[in-house]
Amino acid sequence: MKNIELGKYGEVLARKYLTACGYEILAANWRCRFGEIDLIAQKEGRVIFFEVKTRHSDFFGTAEEAVDYRKTRKILKTAFEFLTEWKLRRGNPAIYGYPRIDVIAIDLNMYNMVKNIKHFKNIYESK
Repeated sequence: MKNIELGKYGEVLARKYLTACGYEILAANWRCRFGEIDLIAQKEGRVIFFEVKTRHSDFFGTAEEAVDYRKTRKILKTAFEFLTEWKLRRGNPAIYGYPRIDVIAIDLNMYNMVKNIKHFKNIYESK
C-alpha cells in the first residue's frame, strides 16, 4: 500500500472509530492557505481537529511522534481559519474557544489489519 493510500485508509478507519465514540464528523480533508486538517468533528458542543497518522511499523518513529511542534502550529493556524470561515467563533466562546487538536494513531499489521488505535487528546497543551 502506497503512503497516500495508507493515509486515506487510516482516515476511513479513524472516521469509523470517532463515529463509534460519539463524535459527529463535520469535515474531512479540509484545506485552506495554511494547510489541511484530516478530520474535524464535534462532540458535546466542542469542535475538535484531528490529525490521523497510520503506520505499518515504527521503524521511522511512531505515528504520534510524527506530529511535532511545527506540525501542531500549522494545524492550529488551519483550525482558526476553519472556525473563522464557518463562523463558529461567533457562537458561545466557552464552547467554541481555543481549538482542541487530537491525534489518532493507527498501527496496522502487514495485512493492513488494525493492531491498535490510539487517541491522544488535546496534544497542543503538551507541546
